[in-house]
Amino acid sequence: MSVPIPKTPSIEIAPSILSADFASLASEIKQVEEAGVKMVHIDVMDGHFVPNITIGPVVVAKLRKCSGLFFDVHLMITDPDKYTPEFIKAGADNITFHIETTKDPVGLINRIHDAGVTASITLNPATPVEAIEKFAPLCDMVLIMTVNPGFGGQSFMYDVAKKCIRVREIVGPSKRVEVDGGIDPSTAPIVVSYGADTLVAGNAVFGQKDRKAAVEAIMAAARGVNKPL
Repeated sequence: MSVPIPKTPSIEIAPSILSADFASLASEIKQVEEAGVKMVHIDVMDGHFVPNITIGPVVVAKLRKCSGLFFDVHLMITDPDKYTPEFIKAGADNITFHIETTKDPVGLINRIHDAGVTASITLNPATPVEAIEKFAPLCDMVLIMTVNPGFGGQSFMYDVAKKCIRVREIVGPSKRVEVDGGIDPSTAPIVVSYGADTLVAGNAVFGQKDRKAAVEAIMAAARGVNKPL
């Protein structure tokens, strides 16, 4: 069994396995678990909604057998309504979908909740906050992309990160605000100052030899923020 989604206002690091060694995923996830993280971010890409292909429910199910971490499954796919049940069955604890990919966001959110897992909605860099304003309060978390989805290692978009401020106003203090893209010790305090509390880090964790030191560096930088920049 995995752990429940950590409650706010705690800051959590969610290492993205997109930057991990796919030949040793079980070992990679174990290393970040030993580093103290409670969540891992699992990017699912179909080659249609985003220009990359990653993994499906079978891999998630295999990882579930060897990890009790919270599985934050990010569906960057054209038909989340069709595949959400499969990922939940495989062991997802949270399903994140993109507003552009469903005609019935409320229905999808309700079906995710009815299945006993948490639901999140995503803002791409070009997507205005207004696109999710009606649906964000129904979710447990909102994900703000500070890079264009598809590939790891991209540069952090500073202006896009400011969306966190408005999203936090919309969802209030009890929901999580997650940021994905270019997160490292230099950018973590920026997004936290804007209201984020869940930080997806790929290369900044899995690209480092010492994963524990990498996680601790991001966390220390994030916790050093007391007011908006």
